[in-house]
Amino acid sequence: MIEPARLSLARLPTPLVPLDRLSASVRGPRIWLKRDDLTEMTASGNKLRKLEFSVAQAEQEGATVLITCGGIQSNHCRATATIAAQRGLKCQLLLRGRPDTGPADGNLLLDELLGANVRFVTAAEWGELDRLFEETASQWRDRGETPFSIPTGASDEIGMWGYISASAELKRDFETAGIEPGAIISATGSGGTQAGLIVGRQLESIDAAVMAFNVCDDEAWFREKIAADIKRWEQRYEHRLDWNDLAINVIDGYVGPGYGRADPHVFETIRRVAALEGVIFDPVYTGKAFDALLTEIGKGRFDDTSDVVFIHTGGLFGLFPSRANL
Repeated sequence: MIEPARLSLARLPTPLVPLDRLSASVRGPRIWLKRDDLTEMTASGNKLRKLEFSVAQAEQEGATVLITCGGIQSNHCRATATIAAQRGLKCQLLLRGRPDTGPADGNLLLDELLGANVRFVTAAEWGELDRLFEETASQWRDRGETPFSIPTGASDEIGMWGYISASAELKRDFETAGIEPGAIISATGSGGTQAGLIVGRQLESIDAAVMAFNVCDDEAWFREKIAADIKRWEQRYEHRLDWNDLAINVIDGYVGPGYGRADPHVFETIRRVAALEGVIFDPVYTGKAFDALLTEIGKGRFDDTSDVVFIHTGGLFGLFPSRANL
């Protein structure tokens, strides 16, 4: 049994709830929601499950500074800043792009409140991310600190443990609810959540297929990224997996205008689900992916299954900078 270092940060287990009114309105399989938006208040979402392992490793190595990166409204960066503050660590965020003029909003506002050091980086700097991480780490070492770098979304072989462990929780959820879902579905933006679910599905002998809607890049990029992360996991933890049973299912075609941008029908879906079920999605990840799920249900993709499970990975704070679209 592999037992990686882990902190207890998230409020677990999170609920698995049926969206019965919505399911009836779309006339497809029964849709269940795994409420990982409830893992915590400020550090809420799927990133917190990953950070339980990433920050545990950082503390094992004596880190005093967590360095990570993401978009200006990155949920992962906000979650990392939260945990750094809770653990008495410094936090350095590398945020891609330039903020809008005016007061900080959404996740960026919380980053500032949490005391994170923020550096806005250009597209050219982002293109040399490894060099940027090392340069930043070197600057912190020159100040007498011990830095620990966490990749985008904590999506690496360490962060994968967040959803490997969540798979055991999902298996118990399915047994309690008396369901055998045909699919476990999420958004994928850096691949770590999906990679963890793919490995966890095999380790826990779960029959449901793991599928994800990419919110950036394309299917080929995610297939390569996820496969590489899984191989690094095998190497680090010295555990061989059955690659014949590790399907990487990415449903392409729903990126829309690009990462962090959504078509009007995504915002319509966010409004619809909020009013019908009292559940709030964001336009970057969950709203875009859930809108895609409803489209695929309408096309008949899930006609042969009675239940599907959607992972609500959080993102509420990122909704506020998009208020004009609502």
